[in-house]
Amino acid sequence: MTLPGYDPAAYPPFAVTVDLVVLTLRGGELHVLLVERGAEPWRGRWALPGGFVRPDEGLDDAATRELAEETGVRDVPGHLEQLGSYGDPDRDPRMRVVSVAYLALAPDLPEPQAGTDAAQAAWVPVSDAQRRPLAFDHDRVLADGLERARAKLEYSPLAAAFCRPEFTVADLRQVYEAVWGRALDPRNFHRKVTGVPGLLVETGRTRTEGRGRPATLYRPGDVGRLHPPITRD
Repeated sequence: MTLPGYDPAAYPPFAVTVDLVVLTLRGGELHVLLVERGAEPWRGRWALPGGFVRPDEGLDDAATRELAEETGVRDVPGHLEQLGSYGDPDRDPRMRVVSVAYLALAPDLPEPQAGTDAAQAAWVPVSDAQRRPLAFDHDRVLADGLERARAKLEYSPLAAAFCRPEFTVADLRQVYEAVWGRALDPRNFHRKVTGVPGLLVETGRTRTEGRGRPATLYRPGDVGRLHPPITRD
């Protein structure tokens, strides 16, 4: 369709990309999926997976495709949402690029396999990733993704997705500690999570570990939003 009086060449061209902050727990520690760039710009620098949106695809489709092409991860069964948009004029030395970032949170994600222009792909502990100078403005994107994930645990039942189908309060606390990056008082945490209506459902079974007392096993409830929230303070 041609619009009368409209000339696309009269406007400066720019590109749209997608970037993904993909988080999972491995060995009780929060990890982020990173790729080593195999091409310029920033060749040899670690970055979040992502790439250019094709003219014939939507943003969600581009995010799914780029994740599969660069890392081999083809299915994120957990939580996926748009995180934000990043459009500083000098964020990419090639041209003006606006990026739409996504946040993915999922348990039991597979080992990545590098592809397309990624030299390698790896799960990296978040504490290590934050000490690396990432390509483009991905340090900022990662920081934003971490803060969003930490806030999600305050107001949503997302943490239970990282546990086994039946879990103890201690199991759930370990998820919160890994994502929030700090130890929590066991008694205070137990009081908070058992005080949220609909968050946990008792299974009628227990589990004993070591010489401790049997711990009640729970399964996730059907609550959509935590009230009261489980705050970090």
